[in-house]
Amino acid sequence: MNLGVGGALQSGFNYAIRHNYEAIVQIDADGQHPVDAINILIERANESDADIVIGSRFLDEETRMQISMSRRFAMWMLRVVASQACKTTISDSSSGFRLIRKPLLGHFASSFPSHYLGDTFEVLVVCGRKNYKVIEVPAQFQEREYGQSSATSWASILLIFRALVVTTFGLHFQLPKK
Repeated sequence: MNLGVGGALQSGFNYAIRHNYEAIVQIDADGQHPVDAINILIERANESDADIVIGSRFLDEETRMQISMSRRFAMWMLRVVASQACKTTISDSSSGFRLIRKPLLGHFASSFPSHYLGDTFEVLVVCGRKNYKVIEVPAQFQEREYGQSSATSWASILLIFRALVVTTFGLHFQLPKK
């Protein structure tokens, strides 16, 4: 049964809670992030009290992702909203490479968005507004090995508009305050 990205992640959060894990690492399956880069997220999480550590594709000049102008503008809009919510600069609000710790694992096991940008951008906005700490680290990045982006330029605009409406009007999943 295909549950989609959100459903797959929620299943993973449930597994982590049942096995008493302290944290999990979310990584997209398109080959953009090498598995050995997970250690960077773990090290930074251990050095900080962050609830989410994002592996950013845009902090390292050498491995910075090249994107079109329309996508860059759309990502800029999401970055602005995520940065305001998280009260820190977020350079990559749609990164699919992140470490998530307890207590968020338990919250996400019971309620997690399944729509496009829900598992990335929306999660950051909701967590930031509820005072969970989000930080970023530079992440190694490679061009996508598998698949293609799930949204065309026009679809991206509509999906970003939807994400902004959802977060602006509080139509998202709920979290308790930290």
